Amino acid sequence: MYYYGKRNQEPLAQEQTEVWECTVEDCKGWMRKDCSYDNHQKCPLCGNYMKAGERLINKIPLNPHRR
Repeated sequence: MYYYGKRNQEPLAQEQTEVWECTVEDCKGWMRKDCSYDNHQKCPLCGNYMKAGERLINKIPLNPHRR
């Protein structure tokens, strides 16, 4: 068993990222802006409109194959 093997890992880098957030108060839907294609998104969970916002989330490397 390897319970103690991951203790010395460095935490992932976080950054302020632009996201789409659902406008419905009870819904927790959101997505990164750089992972979407449209300027006006609909929530994948409830289908309502989403608004622009920012969140402090883990940094992911950009896809070199994306145009």
